[in-house]
Amino acid sequence: MKPVDLRSDTVTQPTPAMREAMMRAPLGDDVFGDDPSVNALQERIAALCAKEAALFVPTGTMSNLCGLMAHCQRGDEYLVGQMAHTYRWEGGGAAVLGSIQPQPLAQQPDGSIPLADIEAAIKPDDAHFARTRLLALENTWGGQVLPQAYVDQACALAHGRGLATHLDGARLFNAAVASGRPAAELVAPFDSVSVCFSKGLGTPAGSALVGSREFIGRAHRVRKMLGGGMRQAGVLAAAALHALEHHVARLAEDHANARLLAEGLQGLDGVSVAPPHTNIVFVDVVPAKAAGLVERLKAAGVLCTGLYRLRFVTHLDVGRADIERAVPVIRAALH
Repeated sequence: MKPVDLRSDTVTQPTPAMREAMMRAPLGDDVFGDDPSVNALQERIAALCAKEAALFVPTGTMSNLCGLMAHCQRGDEYLVGQMAHTYRWEGGGAAVLGSIQPQPLAQQPDGSIPLADIEAAIKPDDAHFARTRLLALENTWGGQVLPQAYVDQACALAHGRGLATHLDGARLFNAAVASGRPAAELVAPFDSVSVCFSKGLGTPAGSALVGSREFIGRAHRVRKMLGGGMRQAGVLAAAALHALEHHVARLAEDHANARLLAEGLQGLDGVSVAPPHTNIVFVDVVPAKAAGLVERLKAAGVLCTGLYRLRFVTHLDVGRADIERAVPVIRAALH
């Protein structure tokens, strides 16, 4: 029997309708700027975020890095959460490739960075210090939706001190569906936003960076330096356009399945299950039960990750029946 793959929402396969859209996509050469499908996608995602322009890139990591390097110069610094993706999970690209110093700050359980900590971390204008130029936040963070009141306050603080603001919105539409707020409202306080199409939206690849036209012009140059210029990229852009049209509202199904999974794992000794906001379920296990757990679950037909906590991610290739099949398997492994 096919395993229930809960490793990530990146494991999805294109739906038949998405494949058809990719096959029918009008194509050009995006490096020359004449791929009509890429141009249509960039216009669409910019409009959804109420920003002036967008840039299609191969990956979310590249999208974030283009954003950081477009905001910051060599010797500049950005403020970021200690467990944020741009700092912890993207290979140190900002430092290695952009010569940008990260200033990681401890996050609260909801993913926020205390406003007082942000204020204290902004360096004075002195040659001894890196120049603090940017605040980077993430929404969703670990599947949790950042409180919008906090986002507004943090961005206002940053702007008041002369900093730009960037949002890693890899799962922005999960946050929009879960909060009942349009994406444009969630990203309104930010100068730039990275949006991923290959996670909850289920495309084969691709992300977009959105912001002002002037900012996107700088990011376009960075994309070239990073090797991110693609030619007939409209094949991928068509998948993203299809996803924006057909896969956003259905994210509520993934959220419901995550809640079903979390509820099914309650009541086990030595096991703590975090209530999911969206499509990610984290499970903490006492050390006595943790050894070899991911491998045992794989052998039993359930795939997950366990870098620092057990993580189960629901997506469009996992239905309610799959969750109902996975729950007793996971419970047995955790018993």
